[in-house]
Amino acid sequence: MSYQDKYEMVCGVETHVELATKTKIFCGCTTEFGGEQNTHVCPVCLGLPGVLPVLNREVVNLAIKAGLALNCEIAEFTKFDRKNYYYPDLPKNYQTSQYDLPICKKGWVEIEVNGKSKKVGITRAHMEEDAGKLVHSGDSITASDSSGVDYNRTGVPLLEIVSEPDMRSVDEVIAYLQELVQILDYAGVSDCRMEQGSVRFDVNVSLRPLGSKDFGTRTEIKNLNSFTAVRRCLEYETERQAAVLDKGEKVIQETRTWDENQGVTLSLRTKEEAHDYRYFPEPDLVPLKIDRAWVERIRATLPELPAAKRERLKGLGLSAYEAGIITSNKAMAGYFDQVMQKYPEAKVVANWIMGDLSALLNAGNQSFEDCPVKPYQLADMLLMIDKGEISGKIAKTVLEEIYSSGKDPAAIVKEKGLVQIKDEGALEKIISEVLANNPKSVADYRGGKEKALGFLVGQVMKATQGKANPELVNKILKEKLK
Repeated sequence: MSYQDKYEMVCGVETHVELATKTKIFCGCTTEFGGEQNTHVCPVCLGLPGVLPVLNREVVNLAIKAGLALNCEIAEFTKFDRKNYYYPDLPKNYQTSQYDLPICKKGWVEIEVNGKSKKVGITRAHMEEDAGKLVHSGDSITASDSSGVDYNRTGVPLLEIVSEPDMRSVDEVIAYLQELVQILDYAGVSDCRMEQGSVRFDVNVSLRPLGSKDFGTRTEIKNLNSFTAVRRCLEYETERQAAVLDKGEKVIQETRTWDENQGVTLSLRTKEEAHDYRYFPEPDLVPLKIDRAWVERIRATLPELPAAKRERLKGLGLSAYEAGIITSNKAMAGYFDQVMQKYPEAKVVANWIMGDLSALLNAGNQSFEDCPVKPYQLADMLLMIDKGEISGKIAKTVLEEIYSSGKDPAAIVKEKGLVQIKDEGALEKIISEVLANNPKSVADYRGGKEKALGFLVGQVMKATQGKANPELVNKILKEKLK
């Protein structure tokens, strides 16, 4: 029996997004990923005595941009606060964050699950600094004898985006997170590389009896860095909580961690409340006044966001599914638009991008960001098909050659002799030979078996190595088979 037979899930998510700045939020240290442990640090981000933070203006710009992309209100007055707690990855014993006056609030993200649209509320989005990273001796914290701390990440600018507890299923959570990450990626506020920790999720989940309006006791599972991990974690945690409730016991409000290897959540500590952090205004940073002109200047830089792009592509004739696939990847969507500038047949372009070209990229472990086939090359190849210079079948060979050699399609066709055969006299000779060599298929077709024609067309294409014009082949065959 699934928990869904008795309980309803209630979920909200805190998403931590590394902002795409070159330097940290309060100092000049690099935000570059990697590097030898504890080399991207200075007295400021380590919180050593006698230093003062200086706010990186680009962090504020990107926070405003993200807020606008998420339909948030942008504060006219905002400030930083100290969030006090002790943990080994926090060198100052406090985190510079925002509490009661965040830079963004009251936004929303629209999702679609099973054909139904829904708005998930954004409570707030606030700026803060990242902590360091625990480096465990084993595969997980529970399987480790010791842990060290790498402070390279300390002070990297974050935007924490807090959703309302509006999601009622795992599918809704995943849809929300995918849409959120897409929006942030398109807006250019983060590189959104989850494998590098650029986006991390803390999920807050509880169960309540079906029909109840009261919230159950929630647990928080921290630092999930993939959609797959979120899904697996929620599937496990909801069943765990259901089992506790079924026994007549109470769920404990606590912070838990996800153990990927075991596929379970494990208790870390009891869940803190806001007052436990003893928030107070950061005395080393002055409050910010954000005038409306500043906001509007940033609004003018917003690109076309995923939802708007999907609607535009559907207006070009793509299905909702096709538009969703094309826009699911920012680089793929950009590639599509570039091809369309020279070959404006959206359906054809989408089919080639989602089909043959994606297959080549997947096989070569490459992405559209570094695609060897330039957009103009794909467009030129499609134009050659339309002009009858090559067949669709030959085009697949041409595409593979472009991918491997980088040569333009016209040069490849010329070098390899791939020009489509449109000479009726030459085709009639080949077709006559095919008919003579396949008397049974000829008899089958004349006996009413239409499929036999497809076989004969295939034999002609085989004899011409795919170079024959298919329409002309069909026309000549039908005439000769009367």
